[in-house]
Amino acid sequence: MTSPGLTVVIPAHNEAAYLPRYLPTVLASLERWQETSGERGEVIVVDNASTDATADMAASYGAQVISETVRNIGRVRNTGAAAARGRRLFFTDADVALPMEAITAAATAMDGGTVGGAIPPLYTPKRLGARLLCAYWDHYRDTRGGAQGVAQFATAVAFQEIGGYRDDLFMSEDVEFFHRLAAHGRSVNAPVVILDELRVRPSTRRYDQWSSLRMLWWQNPVTARLRLSSPRMWRHWYQSTVR
Repeated sequence: MTSPGLTVVIPAHNEAAYLPRYLPTVLASLERWQETSGERGEVIVVDNASTDATADMAASYGAQVISETVRNIGRVRNTGAAAARGRRLFFTDADVALPMEAITAAATAMDGGTVGGAIPPLYTPKRLGARLLCAYWDHYRDTRGGAQGVAQFATAVAFQEIGGYRDDLFMSEDVEFFHRLAAHGRSVNAPVVILDELRVRPSTRRYDQWSSLRMLWWQNPVTARLRLSSPRMWRHWYQSTVR
């Protein structure tokens, strides 16, 4: 059997309840790419110290499940990438819905000569304050060229050349990764792309269940740069799992 041409990596901590809602969108997008490209893809779910049925749920959908016990999102993504066999890598989260065209568009971009890129998120929280905060971050990313880790992609070669995600950061590791990927792309004349014609839809559970003031405190440009290597500083994000 030929090796897969693309690998989707999904970190997951206690996501048994969310995988049935979101993983099918990833599989449908991957199937669309397989149909149009004639290639084969794979999905790797990295079970990150779950205490629920995350691993069994992911496996029931046909995903390859591997384990990473250290609670650090950069490390989890790197663990998935290390097990990947595809020459193209697509990173998303367990609570993100992909549009049907997502993986095809990302693969086409990489085949066209870019080292990678991202698909912007569309958050639709219930409260006005949360919506305004999301709109601010959309503007911030648009003006500064950043990208969230909810849907990032890179060629396996580029990922290896820049050393993957930093596993000494507990927050903003996705922004830092994309900054290095973009710099690498410029250096090899293969710039990153933002697929603005598409949007992925992440869960808004944290925006809907946490107060707007609490979200504003933890999601602003100042706090987002504060003690990023401190697990104690960011323990709320890892331990206060919102369901």
